[in-house]
Amino acid sequence: MAAERLRDLSQPIDVSLLDATVAAFYGTGSKEERAHADQILRDLQNNPDMWLQVVHILQHTKSLNTKFFALQVLEGVIKYRWNALPVEQRGGMKNYISEVIVQLSSNEASFRSERLYVNKLNIILVQILKHDWPSRWQSFIPDLVAAAKTNETICENCMAILKLLSEETFDFSRGEMTQQKIKELKQSLNSEFQLIHELCMYVLSASQRPELIRATLSTLHAFLSWIPLGFIFESQLLETLLNFFPVPSYRNLTLQCLTEVAALNFGDYYDVQYVKMYTVFMVQLQATLPTTTNIPGAYAHGNSEEQAFIQNLALFFTSFYKFHIRVLENSQENISALLIGLEYLINISYVDDTEVFKVCLDYWNSMVLELFDAHHNMDNPAVNASLLGLQQASMLPVVVDGLGSQLLQRRHLYAGTMSKLRMLMVCRMAKPEEVLIVEDENGNIVRETMKDNDVLVQYKIMRETLIYLSHLDHEDTEKQMLKKLSKQLSGEDWAWNNLNTLCWAIGSISGSMMEEQENRFLVMVIRDLLNLCEITKGKDNKAVIASNIMYVVGQYPRFLRAHWKFLKTVVNKLFEFMHETHPGVQDMACDTFLKIVQKCKRKFVILQVGESEPFVSELLSGLVTTVADLEPHQIHTFYEAVGHMINAEPDPQKRDEYLQRLMELPNRKWVEIIARARQSVDFLKDQEVIRTVLNILQTNTSVASSLGTYFLSQISLIFLDMLNVYRMYSELISSSIAEGGPFASKTSYVKLLRSVKRETLKLIETFLDKAEDQPQIGKQFVPPMMDPVLGDYARNLPDARESEVLSLFSTIINKYKAAMVDDVPRIFEAVFQCTLEMITKNFEDYPEHRLKFFSLLRAIATHCFPALILLSSQQLKLVMDSIIWAFRHTERNIAETGLNLLLEMLKNFQASEFCNQFYRSYFLTIEQEIFAVLTDTFHKPGFKLHVLVLQHLFSLVESGLLTEPLWDSATVPYSYPNNGIFVREYTIKLLSTSFPNMTAAEVTQFVNGLFESRNDLSTFKNHIRDFLVQSKEFSAQDNKDLYAEEAAAQRERERRRMLSIPGLIAPNEIQDEMLDS
Repeated sequence: MAAERLRDLSQPIDVSLLDATVAAFYGTGSKEERAHADQILRDLQNNPDMWLQVVHILQHTKSLNTKFFALQVLEGVIKYRWNALPVEQRGGMKNYISEVIVQLSSNEASFRSERLYVNKLNIILVQILKHDWPSRWQSFIPDLVAAAKTNETICENCMAILKLLSEETFDFSRGEMTQQKIKELKQSLNSEFQLIHELCMYVLSASQRPELIRATLSTLHAFLSWIPLGFIFESQLLETLLNFFPVPSYRNLTLQCLTEVAALNFGDYYDVQYVKMYTVFMVQLQATLPTTTNIPGAYAHGNSEEQAFIQNLALFFTSFYKFHIRVLENSQENISALLIGLEYLINISYVDDTEVFKVCLDYWNSMVLELFDAHHNMDNPAVNASLLGLQQASMLPVVVDGLGSQLLQRRHLYAGTMSKLRMLMVCRMAKPEEVLIVEDENGNIVRETMKDNDVLVQYKIMRETLIYLSHLDHEDTEKQMLKKLSKQLSGEDWAWNNLNTLCWAIGSISGSMMEEQENRFLVMVIRDLLNLCEITKGKDNKAVIASNIMYVVGQYPRFLRAHWKFLKTVVNKLFEFMHETHPGVQDMACDTFLKIVQKCKRKFVILQVGESEPFVSELLSGLVTTVADLEPHQIHTFYEAVGHMINAEPDPQKRDEYLQRLMELPNRKWVEIIARARQSVDFLKDQEVIRTVLNILQTNTSVASSLGTYFLSQISLIFLDMLNVYRMYSELISSSIAEGGPFASKTSYVKLLRSVKRETLKLIETFLDKAEDQPQIGKQFVPPMMDPVLGDYARNLPDARESEVLSLFSTIINKYKAAMVDDVPRIFEAVFQCTLEMITKNFEDYPEHRLKFFSLLRAIATHCFPALILLSSQQLKLVMDSIIWAFRHTERNIAETGLNLLLEMLKNFQASEFCNQFYRSYFLTIEQEIFAVLTDTFHKPGFKLHVLVLQHLFSLVESGLLTEPLWDSATVPYSYPNNGIFVREYTIKLLSTSFPNMTAAEVTQFVNGLFESRNDLSTFKNHIRDFLVQSKEFSAQDNKDLYAEEAAAQRERERRRMLSIPGLIAPNEIQDEMLDS
């Protein structure tokens, strides 16, 4: 093919042939033609001499694609080989690129037609500048400014180059250039900015060309965040910008520039200029966008320019207020301009656009927090003094009286804005996680299928903001919410969305009011909502109201505990909703019922005033009717809730009687099935029967999870029959797989049988886990399971082994601890070898078995360590290999379990008589393997544990506990004075071979540092962090995992702060067992 001639670069390239090849690559020819063209172009691109043809190609081709191809080749050379090229070649290329840019941009027609090409050339020029400027091209800025003054189109392009240069230096330089180079470029730009500033001001004052003015404003926008402040505040710049603001075509760019200025924060030196800028801006804004404008409406019907204007306006106000709101609080004139601005921002917050709302919400949250903090710290003048910027402690006594009044003045000043903000929060409240009923895009009310994380994050911020607002003025909060609710009742303001946001807002401020006020408020709210439910017609309407009643009552357990009549009415209302077949209503009713019972369980088992029996007894009498319309999974939630009630009954006799009545239905069915099975085993093979068995077991599990120890009488009834069913189903599964081959395990029948086995294991595990620590329970339940469960696991085919067996036995060992020591060999024999064979073939198969296997090993190592010492050395080697294998795993929780298990083993062996023996065998292997994962970026999340293992090893070797040499005297000819010196040398050698890019001195320094800092964990950890960065393993990547512990400590501090503010942590998240009495 002719195109092959292009590969010969010894003479000037045939440009028309290159054009044809590029056209073939982008063209619509056959797949083969495109692939061939692609191959040739790739080969050319990779040819080190190709760049020498670039000028020839650019001069002779008319095709834009070919020009781009040539420039791509050139860009590669500039990025990676520029400094290695001879000086004259660099100079020639620089001059050529500059000349082409000037030539194309000096003429309006060519500048517009070749715009894409010019933009690409600009990028190439900036890439060259990053290498050559300032040291090898000192005259660049003066040359550029001089060229710009010769012609308006050249000037427009110069602005584009300056903007690119600023972005490359300040925004995108991380990881692209060294810190030193970035610093050099920033200094050069700063020192030469005088010329650029003059050019910009000249253009803005003299030019009439809209394109040039827009390019200049755009360049200024890129510069404003970093230029020396004098150029902004001590020149005509702000005045000029404000003059451009009223002009529609420059409005958005000017506003972006003003926002950059508003976001600068450097003390109070230029306060006067800020006040002036703000007041002039507000006058102009009111002329452009009168205060009476319906901003959300204007946004909805506006074009993209107008919408961008509203968005930019939000950014301007929020930036200005975030840093400079206090400079506007000092005179009446400024205050009125400030309040008008806040009014604009409130109106913009109603715009139906997520991004605009996020910008506003973010600011409102920080403003309300600041006002609240001052109000909250009224008792602590020192805190407030620092909040107001009064740092000198000696002034405090004098300041205190004035301070209180100053804080009250601020609160008073913003009271009107805060009131409007409460309304905004109520109208736009995001949907909380508990609400399952939503409106779809067709306006139908449906059950939510997927959680929207963005909405949940937004809810969290809005909830926090509303709680602060509520603390600032409880009366106003209550008044606004009740007023809006009465409008729902009167029908004046009735709409699904209005009622939803209002109820979500009411639910979200739970805990923030004083108890009396909360009681008064909720009596009205719940009464109105129940009335609304009665008077409103239509299934969808009722579903919306039902969902809101359920959400609100679920959020106020404190109120329900104090008002039995309301609690009873609410629970009966939930029972009513359990018959409502509208999607989502029943689910939500069961979830809310469970939530309320968990917080108020005592109230249901004591005899309340005016009742003939405790509520739980009444409930059990009507149980069949209440759950008649529920799905199985909803019935399980219901049973779990009743289990919580029974748990609260102190009288053992009544408790057993309630449990018997609760379990009557499932037990009757169970007895029936077992009786039929005794006549004919085949009865148990029917799919319907298997489903019923599964359902009965799931119901039992639900009750066991909430009843704990008191479930003993019920599980004892079914335990042995259940094990027989387990054994029988297990044999059925094995025979199905033996006959049907591997695919049989995927059939619905086998899956169903396995579900029964899993549920059996889950039931036993749940009961043993929740039951209080009573050894006789273990003695009663563990021995009968040995063969049906453990023996069955060992006998089964890998595909038929249930991973739940492993988690059940780790629960048993964690529960009964050392009492299980004698059973460990039996457990080991049944599960160890056969599970290892399943999980060590690769890192993917049987993920459930992996994690549970290592959790079981960890339980044994922690509680039954003597059993591990009795293992043979082959078996111990298997255990250690499997641990190493676990922490090499890239699956985070498996690696973590492996590392935790390793730490348990190391500590236990150190304290045992086999200390020397164990460490002789495994010390060096463990050290080597831990260093391997420590320096592997896939294992970053394990950093904290890697550090602990290494600290343990280095501390141990220096402690003198190891009395035998760690080196093998057969292979190491001379002996070391002690293990410490040997490990030091071994580690230096290990790291030097792994990191040839580090010098011997660096490695030695690191290893010595490890030994020196071994007793101080934080120094030890920082030392390792530095090494990781130095060894280039973790350079410009995201290293937050190395700082995970510090981040966790920060989260804990934040949680403590939240606990100190009533309502910030939702009542359902607070452990208040003690309160329910």
